[in-house]
Amino acid sequence: MLAADAKQTVFERTMLLWKEGQHTNALATASEGLKANPSDDRLLNLRAQMHGILGNYAEANEDLTAAIKLQGDSGYLFRERATVRFKLGLFTESATDFDRMNELMPKAAPHNWQRGIALYYAGRFRDGREQFELHQTVNAEDVENAVWHFLCTAREQSVEAARKKLIPISGDTRIPMKQIHELFAGKAKPEDVMAAATSGAPAPAQLRYQTFYAHLYLGLYFEASGDAARAKEEILAAVPLADPADYMGTVAKVHALRLTGRLPLSKK
Repeated sequence: MLAADAKQTVFERTMLLWKEGQHTNALATASEGLKANPSDDRLLNLRAQMHGILGNYAEANEDLTAAIKLQGDSGYLFRERATVRFKLGLFTESATDFDRMNELMPKAAPHNWQRGIALYYAGRFRDGREQFELHQTVNAEDVENAVWHFLCTAREQSVEAARKKLIPISGDTRIPMKQIHELFAGKAKPEDVMAAATSGAPAPAQLRYQTFYAHLYLGLYFEASGDAARAKEEILAAVPLADPADYMGTVAKVHALRLTGRLPLSKK
């Protein structure tokens, strides 16, 4: 395969096959190239990205680990591996990689809300709360940031303390974010969230988006409130509505797998 395309680099050939939709051949070409040159970190990176897109997260994790050993302190690689490890349910390891990303890319740290979510699932609630407080400095009108700050504070301290410290938000116009914020503030009921999400006559794609977020945050609300059965019901309802390209869709899927006990435990 490589000899037939001698004028092309393995990287170029792999990219061409991928763009043509020949995903199996692209992976095979990259793997053949890496057998010949295991230290080709650029090709390792590319294969990791392909594995990630195809949902081969364990393989992507292996390639990114190998690339980090070769490249050393790359904030980009630690971010990529943190994301893959989160998808694998390796929350402790994911959070540690996001920590390293923040150290290597301090200017990006305030924008790294994904780290806050990983910290929540890793049980590092104080660190998660502080990450969401940092994110608030660059994204002041995001209900989701306020909710995750609430969730971390509730686990670190109490629901009552979290409600008192709920970050005020007034400019998030996405439906049903206003009602979600009011729910966590104790000013709305769960049914108000779903009513807002399904009111009017939104286009099917918009309705799917709105009901996904309603179910996801209702599930997180019930979890914080100690109602495990309702939490599971709502999270499982969110999963089939998730957009594969949306990181919060990943969060819903990982949370559902966590609830059903199908994820590996993080190493302590």
